[in-house]
Amino acid sequence: MKTDLTKTLSVSGQHGLFHYVAQSRSGAIVEAFSDKKRTIFDFKSRITTLADISIYTDEGEMKLQQVFEKLHEVLGDAEAPGSKSSPEELKALFEKAVPDYDADRFYVSHMKKVVDWYNEIKRYASLEFTDPEAEEEAPAEEA
Repeated sequence: MKTDLTKTLSVSGQHGLFHYVAQSRSGAIVEAFSDKKRTIFDFKSRITTLADISIYTDEGEMKLQQVFEKLHEVLGDAEAPGSKSSPEELKALFEKAVPDYDADRFYVSHMKKVVDWYNEIKRYASLEFTDPEAEEEAPAEEA
């Protein structure tokens, strides 16, 4: 099953990734990738979909889905170095995968989040992603 980054959430102050399940009166019902436990985050929670995240490159910005795909090309079936890895190891990985990343605006702290998200998606979901542009172009079915 393909991973939909528009429904894959990062919540500020919470460890790990979440899958959007439904809207509730008080917020969003989500399911943790790691243990499948459901919870509700209220409207005050800082929730971000991974589809809305980009990294800075010399040419502008690169969507996180593209970054994940480039990391997968470099790493193959191996996991990315963890967030506890040395800054040099993380920089070396991103220099291979995204050689034009903007070192002045894409920090090691950002790299740590990206590799953690990459590893979590690899473990609990799929590195094959839905294509939101293809879904928009698909004609609506008539009933």
